[in-house]
Amino acid sequence: MPATTGYSLPPLSRPPVPSSDQHDGQGGVSVLDAGADPAGHHVTTPVPPGAGATPPPGGVQMTNPVPALAVAVPAPVPPSARPARGPRTGAPGRATGPMSRTRRGLLTGARSAFAERGLRRTTMQHVAAAAGVAKATLYNHFRTKDDVAAALLAFELDRLAALAAELPLTVAVPALAEEVGAHPVLRRLAETEPETLARMLTVDAERWADIAVALGAALGLTRVAAEVFGRWLLGLVLQPGTKAERAQQAAQMTRMLQA
Repeated sequence: MPATTGYSLPPLSRPPVPSSDQHDGQGGVSVLDAGADPAGHHVTTPVPPGAGATPPPGGVQMTNPVPALAVAVPAPVPPSARPARGPRTGAPGRATGPMSRTRRGLLTGARSAFAERGLRRTTMQHVAAAAGVAKATLYNHFRTKDDVAAALLAFELDRLAALAAELPLTVAVPALAEEVGAHPVLRRLAETEPETLARMLTVDAERWADIAVALGAALGLTRVAAEVFGRWLLGLVLQPGTKAERAQQAAQMTRMLQA
């Protein structure tokens, strides 16, 4: 608990009496004869009414004496003792600006754990172990395994959009087809948990619009072309075919988008 200092309001009808460690000769005690209460707050001893007062000119008492008030207030904290202010953040568990290295590592570990065991059989401990962190660190970022899965899906969509934006259309289309068709987590879920995969691919109209806009911006496509391309990628999630088949489809899709 921070230390406190005492302050006393002087009577309104007279100036404050200077500090003294001697009696004032009238049976009173000095105005700053300070002591400490049981809680450790330093307070001042009130001055008896009239003690040390200087009468106003003419001997007229303008106001009644006001008893001194003992007020305990926190002592000022030196600047060196104040905690440093960290960077501003948004809502709890949510990063502002670029993704932190820790969160990226957690999602990379989640990708490995889900690819190895699927979603149902993976625990938070498995994710933490795959990421090489303590389970408490994982819980600092995600409350449940479903939160981890949702964050991983969003992370992968952002990663694919960034990849597409760096490549020309003729290279980006086959690259995205291969990323989606051979994604280790998607392939594991398609083999062992198709109902889970189907739920993950079910998005509302607003979310689908966001995906279409992101694809269109990354590839320089119109809204209609971006939606056609996005639905083709979703088809590859469920029916990826072989690598050769994906390459043939990607070549055909590229010609359609360029037309």
